[in-house]
Amino acid sequence: MYFRIIGRVRNPETFARGTGIRELQRLQRAYGPGRWRKRKGDATIELPDGAVLEAEIHWYEASGIGKKEIKIKRILG
Repeated sequence: MYFRIIGRVRNPETFARGTGIRELQRLQRAYGPGRWRKRKGDATIELPDGAVLEAEIHWYEASGIGKKEIKIKRILG
Protein backbone atom coordinates (compact mmCIF):
# COMPACT_ATOMS: atom_id res chain seq x y z
CA MET A 1 0.00 0.00 0.00
CA TYR A 2 1.53 3.33 -1.04
CA PHE A 3 -0.62 5.47 1.26
CA ARG A 4 -2.01 5.42 4.79
CA ILE A 5 -5.65 5.94 5.73
CA ILE A 6 -6.01 8.48 8.52
CA GLY A 7 -9.15 8.06 10.62
CA ARG A 8 -12.32 6.34 9.43
CA VAL A 9 -13.67 5.70 5.95
CA ARG A 10 -16.73 7.90 5.45
CA ASN A 11 -19.84 7.03 3.44
CA PRO A 12 -18.93 3.37 2.78
CA GLU A 13 -21.02 1.88 0.00
CA THR A 14 -21.18 -1.57 -1.62
CA PHE A 15 -21.52 -1.36 -5.39
CA ALA A 16 -20.84 -4.96 -6.47
CA ARG A 17 -21.15 -8.34 -4.78
CA GLY A 18 -20.80 -12.01 -5.59
CA THR A 19 -20.83 -12.76 -9.31
CA GLY A 20 -21.07 -9.03 -10.05
CA ILE A 21 -17.36 -8.77 -9.23
CA ARG A 22 -15.19 -9.40 -12.29
CA GLU A 23 -12.22 -10.45 -10.14
CA LEU A 24 -14.17 -12.94 -7.98
CA GLN A 25 -12.25 -16.09 -8.98
CA ARG A 26 -8.89 -14.39 -8.49
CA LEU A 27 -9.95 -13.08 -5.06
CA GLN A 28 -11.10 -16.53 -3.98
CA ARG A 29 -7.82 -18.11 -5.13
CA ALA A 30 -5.70 -15.46 -3.45
CA TYR A 31 -7.56 -14.94 -0.16
CA GLY A 32 -10.09 -17.78 0.13
CA PRO A 33 -13.83 -18.22 -0.36
CA GLY A 34 -16.19 -15.74 1.22
CA ARG A 35 -19.04 -13.32 0.60
CA TRP A 36 -16.96 -10.89 -1.45
CA ARG A 37 -18.09 -7.31 -1.98
CA LYS A 38 -16.53 -4.41 -3.85
CA ARG A 39 -16.86 -1.24 -1.78
CA LYS A 40 -16.01 2.43 -1.92
CA GLY A 41 -15.86 5.36 0.46
CA ASP A 42 -14.19 8.69 1.19
CA ALA A 43 -11.13 8.94 3.42
CA THR A 44 -8.34 11.22 4.50
CA ILE A 45 -5.08 9.68 3.30
CA GLU A 46 -1.39 10.39 3.77
CA LEU A 47 0.97 9.84 0.84
CA PRO A 48 4.62 8.76 1.25
CA ASP A 49 5.80 12.35 0.72
CA GLY A 50 3.71 13.49 3.71
CA ALA A 51 0.88 15.11 1.73
CA VAL A 52 -2.53 14.73 3.40
CA LEU A 53 -5.46 14.57 0.95
CA GLU A 54 -9.13 13.65 0.72
CA ALA A 55 -9.70 10.76 -1.67
CA GLU A 56 -12.28 8.26 -2.85
CA ILE A 57 -10.93 4.77 -2.20
CA HIS A 58 -12.10 1.38 -3.46
CA TRP A 59 -11.45 -2.06 -1.93
CA TYR A 60 -12.63 -5.66 -1.83
CA GLU A 61 -14.00 -7.05 1.43
CA ALA A 62 -15.28 -10.39 2.75
CA SER A 63 -16.51 -11.43 6.19
CA GLY A 64 -13.73 -13.07 8.18
CA ILE A 65 -11.11 -11.98 5.64
CA GLY A 66 -11.28 -8.19 5.85
CA LYS A 67 -10.36 -5.38 3.45
CA LYS A 68 -8.01 -6.28 0.61
CA GLU A 69 -6.45 -4.38 -2.29
CA ILE A 70 -7.29 -0.84 -1.20
CA LYS A 71 -6.64 1.69 -3.95
CA ILE A 72 -7.10 5.40 -4.58
CA LYS A 73 -9.73 5.91 -7.22
CA ARG A 74 -9.67 9.72 -7.29
CA ILE A 75 -8.53 12.73 -5.31
CA LEU A 76 -11.40 14.88 -3.99
CA GLY A 77 -11.38 18.68 -3.99
